[in-house]
Amino acid sequence: LISLDYSQVELRILAHVAEIDALKAAFRDGQDIHAMTASEVFGVPMEEMTSEVRSRAKAINFGVIYGISGFGLARNLRIPRGEAQDFINRYFERFPGIRTYMDDTKAFAKEHGYVQTLFGRKIHTPEINAKGPRASFAYRAAINAPIQGTAADIIRRAMVRMPDAIKDLPAKMLLQVHDELIFEVEDAAVDETIAVTRDVMQGAAEPAVKLDVPLIVDAGQGANWAEAH
Repeated sequence: LISLDYSQVELRILAHVAEIDALKAAFRDGQDIHAMTASEVFGVPMEEMTSEVRSRAKAINFGVIYGISGFGLARNLRIPRGEAQDFINRYFERFPGIRTYMDDTKAFAKEHGYVQTLFGRKIHTPEINAKGPRASFAYRAAINAPIQGTAADIIRRAMVRMPDAIKDLPAKMLLQVHDELIFEVEDAAVDETIAVTRDVMQGAAEPAVKLDVPLIVDAGQGANWAEAH
């Protein structure tokens, strides 16, 4: 089995749609995005980065995609709610484009009743004008849907192109798991199959969408799925 997995694809899409130059540059330069975020938000030099500080930045990076609240981040990090909210506030101060993206997306959803991916696929938001908890959930979903939906579009485009790409190889596409594709392949063709399938996945957004950051695909192999990771 070989496993090919998009690396931090939703954060890459966020950097593109929210036009965050610091994040786009970090992805283009192959930096550790969570360490870079920690350095920017918490003012810690990269060379002095600790795993704890990086983990906090990682939780914020991924949490923001899902519209996480101070309460949710506090629960995830097991820290006081006020401290968690301070982290989120600092994050938005450092990357104001993300807040702008969220506000603009919410306003678009309220006006039109849907949001859309970079490829134009619509995700309807029927409860965006509801009250109470339902409105909060609808707001978070509206923020996330263009990002997660674009990631889904990209891997779907890769899957559509894959049969032709591997038709001359002793390989078979078995399964999609979120941002990952899994193949069964003869041992002698592992390296060639990885090269071909990675190229398809990394170029799947084009020509319809040209992202400002590169898509990177990590590959693993093994006799079972666990080993392939």
